[in-house]
Amino acid sequence: VASYLTDHLCPQLIGRDARRIEDIWQFFYKGAYWRRGPVTMSAISAVDMALWDIKAKAANMPLYQLLGGASREGVMVYCHTTGHTIDDVLEDYARHKEQGFKAIRVQCGVPGMKTTYGMAKGKGLAYEPATKGQWPEEQLWSTEKYLDFTPKLFDAVRNTFGFNEHLLHDMHHRLTPIEAARFGKGIEDYRLFWMEDPTPAENQACFRLIRQHTVTPIAVGEVFNSIWDCKQLIEEQLIDYIRTTLTHAGGITGMRRIADFASLYQVRTGSHGPSDLSPVCMAAALHFDLWVPNFGVQEFMGYSEQMLEVFPHNWTFEGGYMHPGDKPGLGIEFDEKLAAKYPYDPAYLPVARLEDGTLWNW
Repeated sequence: VASYLTDHLCPQLIGRDARRIEDIWQFFYKGAYWRRGPVTMSAISAVDMALWDIKAKAANMPLYQLLGGASREGVMVYCHTTGHTIDDVLEDYARHKEQGFKAIRVQCGVPGMKTTYGMAKGKGLAYEPATKGQWPEEQLWSTEKYLDFTPKLFDAVRNTFGFNEHLLHDMHHRLTPIEAARFGKGIEDYRLFWMEDPTPAENQACFRLIRQHTVTPIAVGEVFNSIWDCKQLIEEQLIDYIRTTLTHAGGITGMRRIADFASLYQVRTGSHGPSDLSPVCMAAALHFDLWVPNFGVQEFMGYSEQMLEVFPHNWTFEGGYMHPGDKPGLGIEFDEKLAAKYPYDPAYLPVARLEDGTLWNW
């Protein structure tokens, strides 16, 4: 993405009118014959968010005002809770509940498995899936153990804390459609806000099977790069929340199209917001979320103190809701000198294998 920006897109921006955001978006999108891939769309996203920042600053207003003004007082965000055991998760849940979160994702270690998606590397640590090393870490996965155990996690959370908070869970593409259908039906009493990525979305028609068997809401789309990736799931109302991000789907301009299309089918936004997307991405997302009429929820994993020092920002958090602030533009800056003190240190997302050694979806 960096090379595509540096070598291809940025040189073509020189001399162009920065106010013509739509024209520039179309030029880079239609001018890329091999378009819609993650590299192309992420690079276009970066340019698009920068142009909207410039335009809002020139207008002396926060971005959400330029988009049409606030549709709500604040942006409901959901946090991540994690643990090696159910007791660990309950402790982490209580801590986030005390901080004021109204929506909480729960993930837990599964007995008989060394590690699993969403489980922090140590008690009290935030979840970080990437590991440092020469190659990605290979992790074993057991669908059977996961399916047997996870409803017990939801039962413990609801019995301990009740139904005051929205409860979310990420299956991270691990199940087959029929497994996801059975799982979703079996957990309906726990009233999840959503089950995320229950099965890989390459075969979008398979979500019809899940939909026919459960009323547990479904969220999909964090790996999508354009409106075309979302079209069938939204148009056939096979999902309830679209998880696509500004960072990967064409920036503000691209995400507006997706959200407007989704609104025709009562599908709401629930954008991906991991800590490996920079605070600039989060600032842009908060402005978009405050404006977009069919907003659902925003993921927020948080950032380290060092990261927030590098990216001075104006967003606030109170009572489970965030606000991007009213500074012109995105309301965030980048301290390049301070960033230079933290050189790039590569890390890799894991690879999953079933217990018999078969490669599986991570």
